[in-house]
Amino acid sequence: MLFFLHFAARQSFEIASYQDQAKGYLEKNDDGKMAMTRVILRPAVVYSGDKIPDRGIIEKLHHAAHEHCFIANSVSTQVSIESDTA
Repeated sequence: MLFFLHFAARQSFEIASYQDQAKGYLEKNDDGKMAMTRVILRPAVVYSGDKIPDRGIIEKLHHAAHEHCFIANSVSTQVSIESDTA
């Protein structure tokens, strides 16, 4: 999620805190082999300062971060984000 923090900073959003409770699923894949098949990220971001992003901007930041993430671009695991912002 470093790309998320990067894109947020580029738009002048101040992050007071960031926590993520990621959950991965180890299951059999389509070939019957054990693999990390799904990852759910649950980032909780608290913003500070005068400029606070709305839900639409936050979703765009997450989308941009996912598109640029070299890990997400390197694996076939399904990665989903369930954002919790304050």
